[in-house]
Amino acid sequence: MGKVTGFMEYERIEEGYKPVPERLKNYREFVIGLDDAQANKQAARCMDCGTPFCNSGCPVNNIIPDFNDMVFRADWKSAIDTLHSTNNFPEFTGRICPAPCEAACTLNVNDDAVGIKSIEHAIIDRAWAEGWVQPQPPQHKTGKKVAVVGSGPAGMAAAQQLARVGHDVTLFEKNDRVGGLLRYGIPDFKMEKVHIDRRVAQMQAEGVTFRTGVLVGKAQDPLGKDSKVTNWAKETITPEQLQKDFDAVLLTGGAEQSRDLPVPGRDLAGVHFAMEFLPQQNKVNAGDKVKDQLRADGKHVIVIGGGDTGSDCVGTSNRHGAASVTQFELMPQPPEEENRPMTWPYWPIKLRTSSSHEEGCEREFAISTKELIGDGGKVTGLKTVRVEWKDGKMVEVAGSEQTLKADLVLLAMGVVAPVSAVLDAFGIERDGRGNAKASTDFTGGYATNVPRVFVAGDIRRGQSLVVWAIREGRQAARSVDEFLMGYSDLPR
Repeated sequence: MGKVTGFMEYERIEEGYKPVPERLKNYREFVIGLDDAQANKQAARCMDCGTPFCNSGCPVNNIIPDFNDMVFRADWKSAIDTLHSTNNFPEFTGRICPAPCEAACTLNVNDDAVGIKSIEHAIIDRAWAEGWVQPQPPQHKTGKKVAVVGSGPAGMAAAQQLARVGHDVTLFEKNDRVGGLLRYGIPDFKMEKVHIDRRVAQMQAEGVTFRTGVLVGKAQDPLGKDSKVTNWAKETITPEQLQKDFDAVLLTGGAEQSRDLPVPGRDLAGVHFAMEFLPQQNKVNAGDKVKDQLRADGKHVIVIGGGDTGSDCVGTSNRHGAASVTQFELMPQPPEEENRPMTWPYWPIKLRTSSSHEEGCEREFAISTKELIGDGGKVTGLKTVRVEWKDGKMVEVAGSEQTLKADLVLLAMGVVAPVSAVLDAFGIERDGRGNAKASTDFTGGYATNVPRVFVAGDIRRGQSLVVWAIREGRQAARSVDEFLMGYSDLPR
C-alpha cells in the first residue's frame, strides 16, 4: 500500500448529508461525497493486511485493496477500470449497498473499517464526470440470440455481459421503464434514476435491445390482492414464443410476493403494502400522473417492518408531510455495538439507524400487531402487544397491550417468493422456499430443469441485495455464454 501506516494516522471519514430541513423539501439525493483530499486519506487507511477479507465479504469480489491504493495515488482511471472489472454498476452499489465488505475489513476487528463504499462512490462519480464510462460494443457477433426477462440489476448485468461478447440480447421488462426494483422500489432520495438511464444508454450502444411494458407469461398481481399497482404491462409474450425466438432465455425477475399481515381488520382502507406506496412516488417523481396516489400528508403513519424497505417508507412519509411516523420491528432491539471478536468478518447484527430515521421516526422493537381497528371502513389504529423470546419461542408479554393511532399503515415485512405465474408458465421446478431451483455450479450453473432456460437474482436466491443481484447476473451470463458457445471468456 502507498501509506502503510495510514490506518494508524487517519480516522475514518464519513460521507456528509445535507441538513434535514433542506432534504425533506424534495426527493433528490442528499449525500455529500468525499472530495479528493478526503478520498486520499480514506484510501490511505487501507492496510497491507496480507489476506484482504473485504474481497470475499463483497459478493462481487471487488478488488478493494487495489482500487484503494490507486485512489491514494490519484490514479482514478486505473481505479475505475479495476472496479468495473468485477462490478458493472458501482454507482448502484456505491449508493444503496449496505457494504458487507466493510464488515469484513481487517481494520474492523478493533477499529473503524475503511470507508470502502464511500471510495467506490467517489470513483464512479469521478469516472462519469471525466467521460471514462463508455460503451464497449463487441468486436464480433456470435449470431446467437438471448432473451433476458427482468430489467433489475441482475438482468441488466447479465444483458450487458452477454452483449459485450457478441450475443444479440433483448431485455424484457413488464413495467414502463427499465430498472426493476431499482426504478420502482428504491426512493429517488437514495438513488436518482438518472444513474439507471445512463447505463441504459450505454447498453443500447453496446447492442442491447430493451422492450418495456412486456409481460412474459400470465399476468398476476404480485401483492396478492386488489392493490394499487399502476405499472402493469401492455403486451404479453408466452414462454413458448420466447423459446422459439431465442437460443437461450434467462429469467432475472425479482422476488415480489409481499408478506401479508393476517390479522383482523387487514381489509380496512388505509392499509397497504410498501410496494404499493413506494412505486407511486417514484412514478410521480418521473413526471407521471398517478390517480388517487397514496399519500401520508398530515397522517399518523405506522410502518410494520424494521428493514430497509420500512426505512424507505419512513423517508417518503416524512417528505409527504406526515403528522407522525412510527416503525415497528418484531424482533428485540439489537445492541448498538456488535461483539466484533464473535462476528468478524461476517455481517453483524447491531442497531442500524438510517438517514430516514434521523429525519423523524419513533422506533418500536419487540412489538406485534394483534388487530387493525377502524371506523367507517377506514383504519384508525392498531392493537399491539409486546413480545419476548422464552425457550426459543416468541410469546406475548402479559398486560402489555396498547392501542396506537394510525391513519395509514404500511406493510414492509419482506417478501416470500417470486411471482409464481412466471415460474408456472415455464414449468420451472422450485426449491423449498418457492424460488426457482438452480445450482450455482461452475458447469451448468443457473440452468433450470427446462432446457435452454436459466435463472438468476432474486427469482433464484430470494429477496437479497443489489450487489448479490449483480453477482448472479454476471455469473449466469457466463453460464449462458458457455452453453451457447461451448466455452466462455467472461469472468465468473
